[in-house]
Amino acid sequence: MSQTEAMVVPQTDPKANYRAHRKEIDAAIQRVLNSGWYILGQEVESFEREFAAYVGVQHAIGVGSGTDALELALRVSGVGPADLVFTVSHTAVATVAAIELAGATPVLVDIDPATYTMDPNSLAEALSRSYQGRLGAVIPVHLYGQPADMPAIVELAHRYGLRVIEDCAQSHGATLGGRKTGNWGDIAAFSFYPTKNLGALGDGGMVVTNDSSLADKVRSLRQYGWRERYVSDSPGLNSRLDELQAAILSVKLQYLDEENQKRRAVAEVYDRMLSRANLVLPACVSGAKHVYHQYVVRSTNRGALKSLLADKGIGTAIHYPVPVHRQPAYQGRLPCPVSMVRTEMLAGEILSLPMYPELTEAQVQAVCTAVAQFGQP
Repeated sequence: MSQTEAMVVPQTDPKANYRAHRKEIDAAIQRVLNSGWYILGQEVESFEREFAAYVGVQHAIGVGSGTDALELALRVSGVGPADLVFTVSHTAVATVAAIELAGATPVLVDIDPATYTMDPNSLAEALSRSYQGRLGAVIPVHLYGQPADMPAIVELAHRYGLRVIEDCAQSHGATLGGRKTGNWGDIAAFSFYPTKNLGALGDGGMVVTNDSSLADKVRSLRQYGWRERYVSDSPGLNSRLDELQAAILSVKLQYLDEENQKRRAVAEVYDRMLSRANLVLPACVSGAKHVYHQYVVRSTNRGALKSLLADKGIGTAIHYPVPVHRQPAYQGRLPCPVSMVRTEMLAGEILSLPMYPELTEAQVQAVCTAVAQFGQP
């Protein structure tokens, strides 16, 4: 079957989510346009309250992007020049970029071989080393929708007197022990990039916390350090979630749990139908509820699998092909005090299959049928 004849299954499809909620989203956009108020108004305030309640925290502050959310979380936590921030190398580069934007130095550690999130043992080894600079914070990344091992990470961080800043860019609605990601650390950052489980129609982000002092500082810093308009108490930046995106996200938040369940249903079909394929499938961790931002398999012959699926019109992606410590912008200048063997092995094997809540049963079957052919004569 030629690619033009085959069913086209994109790896992700944010437009499908807009189509699913078109009437409500269009009404929300029109409401904002008619209001005449477009920055930091009632729509943002309303969505901040709704999102805080959803995560189970006291405060949520809308900002311009997930990267900004991480930078602001670091800055209000007192992290800056000469500080060291421990995170993983297997992540979107935004995690590390935000640390450097705050003036701090990223220290990279290895991942757990099952969850692909921060390995507490690797973190413990890294924290035990000697450094030039102050130990500032730990940023665990809840990658692919899988919660990191927060009890172990929080215990380690607090033993060393460090803040815990959660990177929740891919884990909207994920839980560990019934507790949502974003509600484990001192402060957390979310992204609303269009392909996220809760995605805007543009950029957007959110900082969440139970600490009123940190929340007040974020509200000030996101708008030039103002407490009184046009008077900066401290150097800030311009990072504001706009009214249009807040209104759109408020609509989509109502459906987040339902759509996460649809993602899990797709994952269950993949798990069942690909169980005999020559692949490593995503791990299911006891006590955790994965929200499958991505469904990531591993193959030692990834290139052939990716090509086979492309020939059948099935989209895939690699999240992420080059670990941060091997990328040209960072190689040789960031501390990597521990072995990165698992991170480096993973980067050569991972492949993200199609995953979004609007996938049809026929599309999922087509993916499974194509993958099942992999390796067969």
